[in-house]
Amino acid sequence: SALCTSEIEAAAAAIARGEATICCAQEQQVFEELAGEIDAPSPPCLDLRDRAGWTEDTASTLPKMSALVAEAGLSVPAAKSIDVISEGLCLVLGPAEIALQAAEKLQDALAVTVLLDDGTEPPMTRTFEVIRGRLTHAAGALGQFDLRFDALQQLEPTGRNWGWGAPRDGGRTNCDIILDLTGDTSLFPAPEKREGYLRADPKLAPSIADAVLQAVQLVGTFEKPLFVRNEPLLCAHSRAGQTGCSNCLDICPTGAITANGDHVSIDPMICAGCGSCASLCPSGALTYDAPPTDSLFRRIQTLATAFLDAGGSAPRLLVVNEHGRDMISYAARLGRGLPADVVPLEVEALNTYGHAEILAALAAGFAHVDILLSPTVEREVLEREVALAKAIAGDKMALLDHFDPEGLSSALFEASVPAANTNIVRPVGTRRQITRQAAKALNPEATALTLPIDAPYGAVLVDTSACTLCLSCVSLCPSGALGDNPDQPQLRFQEDACLQCGICASACPENAIALEPQLNLADSALSQVVLHEEEPFGCVECGALFGVKSTVEKIVEKLAGKHSMYQNSDAARMIQMCDNCRVDAQYHQVNSPLSGGERPRVRTTDDYLSKRRDH
Repeated sequence: SALCTSEIEAAAAAIARGEATICCAQEQQVFEELAGEIDAPSPPCLDLRDRAGWTEDTASTLPKMSALVAEAGLSVPAAKSIDVISEGLCLVLGPAEIALQAAEKLQDALAVTVLLDDGTEPPMTRTFEVIRGRLTHAAGALGQFDLRFDALQQLEPTGRNWGWGAPRDGGRTNCDIILDLTGDTSLFPAPEKREGYLRADPKLAPSIADAVLQAVQLVGTFEKPLFVRNEPLLCAHSRAGQTGCSNCLDICPTGAITANGDHVSIDPMICAGCGSCASLCPSGALTYDAPPTDSLFRRIQTLATAFLDAGGSAPRLLVVNEHGRDMISYAARLGRGLPADVVPLEVEALNTYGHAEILAALAAGFAHVDILLSPTVEREVLEREVALAKAIAGDKMALLDHFDPEGLSSALFEASVPAANTNIVRPVGTRRQITRQAAKALNPEATALTLPIDAPYGAVLVDTSACTLCLSCVSLCPSGALGDNPDQPQLRFQEDACLQCGICASACPENAIALEPQLNLADSALSQVVLHEEEPFGCVECGALFGVKSTVEKIVEKLAGKHSMYQNSDAARMIQMCDNCRVDAQYHQVNSPLSGGERPRVRTTDDYLSKRRDH
């Protein structure tokens, strides 16, 4: 009951043996320092009291405590990162009076340059730099901002009267930090997520003071996490100029994702790690990597397994981020806490918890999944993912929009809980594979589920009366869902691989393809089926099969005797020949453009010697 004070020797002994899990985050620093003093690894720590122990629910909290302790014992891989170096080069923007005051406060800690408006007189100081002009372009993030100016004038502090140099366009420079005190439109989308870009309301002195304090702390070497892993070969953005999936481009709040040919590229310095792109990526080309996605699935399954093994039934999962963690703490200390059957799961980025994660939790034994929204989350992403999950598993998940701890507690205590899934599975693999396995467990009698129009699962419908089997769709399909048969004219399709990117439909010259969002749970979805096939045409010369009979006949009908190149029967007959026979016929026809004159005889040594003897 007092391990951090009078019983600290018992804690030290347990930590030294490697047997301790500290269930009090309030005193985490004390136990970490204790581990350092005895040269032992820091023990895992969790808020067991706030998240499980302090509640008005009279039911046993042992299953939830067991689940949280089991999760705390998992080893989660550390996020990959790169070093970002900031040397303190700071550009200050804003009205002259305010910007110059801020520069005076920063001049001892940073290398400051103030951008003044046209007509502003220069200050009589050289403790920081001043320039005048218009900022026309800003890109980058902390440590690598790229800036461009027009009408740029630099100060010429010579003689008694200082003045400005001649203006010039196209000035370019770099800086590490931008302090924006203009109060105008932000230089960047989602400015709160752009590291190194600090904004403050010029009318509020506390706001300016906070921004100045933050700027002073942005000097040194920082670790920038690599939030998202990109596999360009899996990307379904476009093929041969035909645009397909653009989910990540449309949703990225910071503009870190840009089109790069048939694929997309991510600027890791701008990426803020919201995880929206990873949730919406249909192919798995973009996956969250801080920590890796598979570690999240392990945590979900560990929580469910430990809860059920400890005698609990029908647990509910509450997914939160740092904001939600604080809400739970306030609810526990000041209010009713959480119900005994509600198991909280804290994630780094709330938008990474998409439909695959929701379905995995339900399949693992959770009866319901709630996601607590926070002020900075991209809500439309979660709404889209929850709608997709509901189409697959029914009304067993919800978004909670509460910013009052008491409101959160009331919503959870008063909610009706559906029965838990009895067909428990723990799916593994990619997010698409996990979705399919979980959906089969949650819908054991279903064969196909109708999905929303923007779902990444579905079928391809082919109008066989319009399709000519040109196979343009096959050559452009980024996932290989559409295929052909090298032995006969066939269009084949594997539904499980289809991303519903739409490239095939946009590339079809006959407009014969349509998409049907659905999740086919039958085994046939895992193998190729024939969407359209026709009889091949036999060469009139050698009998070899080539092309499509209906297409060849249609070409003959349109060209024979009607086109200048096919006026005679021999020329028209070439349309009905395979490649080899057609070339042979063209070569041997009268006045063939492919035939040349008689080849000259090869000269030999005897020819040269006989010519010499004759002379």
